[in-house]
Amino acid sequence: MTLLALLRHGRTEWNAAGRLQGRQDIALSAEGQAALAGRRLPAMLADARWHVSPLRRARETAALLGCDDAVEPALIEMDFGEFEGRRLAELRAELGADLARNEARGLDFTPPGGESPRMVQARLQPWLAAIAAEGGKHVAVSHKAVIRSVLSLAYDWPMLDKPPVKLDWACLHLFTLDAGGRPRPRQMNLPLDSA
Repeated sequence: MTLLALLRHGRTEWNAAGRLQGRQDIALSAEGQAALAGRRLPAMLADARWHVSPLRRARETAALLGCDDAVEPALIEMDFGEFEGRRLAELRAELGADLARNEARGLDFTPPGGESPRMVQARLQPWLAAIAAEGGKHVAVSHKAVIRSVLSLAYDWPMLDKPPVKLDWACLHLFTLDAGGRPRPRQMNLPLDSA
């Protein structure tokens, strides 16, 4: 059995401001660093192999948890195209019904010049299959849209309604992978341990 634990990066100034970060290479905020200080993986994941998004906020999160370098390009955040740097409330006010129709597409929601959650899933599939073939335990530090895309696969959730489970973005989310790399939920919202 292959175990995959997903963790979102720590908080950034753009998180606090409610801005869509996408591919912008934003550093952790002082608040984000402080929240991770003295944290570590649960003992059950102590010997896991690391995989980290190439974006700075994910690499800094992994480093604070004891991982030096394990960059995996497939884990980069969803490309929000023209929406990057914007607040969702502002976009809804500005674009009105057009944005509502786009959001109602669920997995096929696509920001102008960006990618959809379905595209993120397609990007992740080869990586998921590769770690499933490797087996063992894996920890990936990534981003909200990436984790939601894996959640969609695991629960057969088309993103047309509320998520099947409420995720705590400061926690690990555990999945098992079948031989082909298909994720299945194991345990959501597993807290990091205190050192």
